[in-house]
Amino acid sequence: MLIIDIELVPGGVHPLRKSIGSLRISNLSNLANVSDYAVVAMEAANPLTSAPSRIAKCTVVNHPRRQSVFALLRAAAEALEAADWVEL
Repeated sequence: MLIIDIELVPGGVHPLRKSIGSLRISNLSNLANVSDYAVVAMEAANPLTSAPSRIAKCTVVNHPRRQSVFALLRAAAEALEAADWVEL
């Protein structure tokens, strides 16, 4: 499983950091060379836009495992753009 935590660090001042999202990517294909992945993302509420916190689940299918981890991250982000997000 890949776990990605997203933090906002205003002005680079670490004591002011705030978690604004997280991403979990799990292999569903027994680590096959071409794998499917379950993706779960959570996003914190955004007071600047009045957007509530939300969650989405989707899958990445037929992804070649020998690619860079960033290729999988890109595929997960693209799948999340089309996912149905649910308010928490």
